[in-house]
Amino acid sequence: MTAEHVQVVTTTEDEQDALAIARALVEGRLAACVQVVGPITSTYRWQGKIEVGREWQCWAKSRRELIDQIEETIRRLHPYEVPEILAVEIVSGSRDYLAWLDEQVQGT
Repeated sequence: MTAEHVQVVTTTEDEQDALAIARALVEGRLAACVQVVGPITSTYRWQGKIEVGREWQCWAKSRRELIDQIEETIRRLHPYEVPEILAVEIVSGSRDYLAWLDEQVQGT
């Protein structure tokens, strides 16, 4: 149904950072909605050591053509040296929801 819609995910160690990223993406019309979820526990390897940390996830609903701008905004606000920034295609969704998403973001 749709390959032009995406969810972009990032994680932060602080809820306030996650909320700041969410607000900037929605205010900038780069995302229609950003859900902040947490805390979650992440296990990862960093600089040769296995780390376990508490993080907050941001799930931004947007359009494929805005991914570069979304990444730029996240990098500007994100405290991590290497932030997680992943875009996942939305392969299907409610037509009403996707129409609403399109109305909320720039460039559509």
